[in-house]
Amino acid sequence: MDLEKKPQQSPQPLPYAEPADAAPALRASDADRDRVADILREALAEGRLDAEEHGERIDAVYRAKTVAELEPLVRDLPAPGGPAPAPGPQAAPYAYDASRSSEPTESLVAVLSSTTRKGRWRIGARTNAFALFGNIEIDLTEALFSQRLTTINATSVFGNVEITVPENITLRGNGNGILGNFEIRTLEAADPEAPVVVINGMAVLGNIEAKPKRGKLIADLHDRLRKHLGH
Repeated sequence: MDLEKKPQQSPQPLPYAEPADAAPALRASDADRDRVADILREALAEGRLDAEEHGERIDAVYRAKTVAELEPLVRDLPAPGGPAPAPGPQAAPYAYDASRSSEPTESLVAVLSSTTRKGRWRIGARTNAFALFGNIEIDLTEALFSQRLTTINATSVFGNVEITVPENITLRGNGNGILGNFEIRTLEAADPEAPVVVINGMAVLGNIEAKPKRGKLIADLHDRLRKHLGH
């Protein structure tokens, strides 16, 4: 029998274990995610991101668990309303302002019911629409736009979400249907100051549709946007 002692090996740390002296990652709040989404929204309106890039980053925003996961999503973007980052490796990454107040999000819900938003009303920067065996109608043809970019997050489960917009705005969409229909009739406004409406959605055995309404225009587009944007 071999009684020779073998040197004792130190246990290897688990691959996912953090060092004992590492500070725990700061968890992201809903307000943190909304603030980053605001930055991406303004970047899309300014043409710094295209619709596909915006959709990918927005998806990452709402999947992020920590603040550290959010920061890279806006690292190459300037502060809202500020100049572009200086070129070159020495440019400092943009850190979003955690104290920046977020605008309220309007929620429209239809569960075995119907919900309609239409007429002369002020549409906010973000609207959530959720239809479960119900119908939601959002009519923006007479709405007042207080910002360049308006995002509508639509979810339909055995339901229907219909969105109509004026003909002289930009309309874009990011989403898909699972045994359902997700249809956005995209528009590109000739006026560079026209509002941009982005529909992000998921239709599960349901329908999400957005389209322009013929003959409906925002007549006072320039005056309204300059007034609200301070131009």
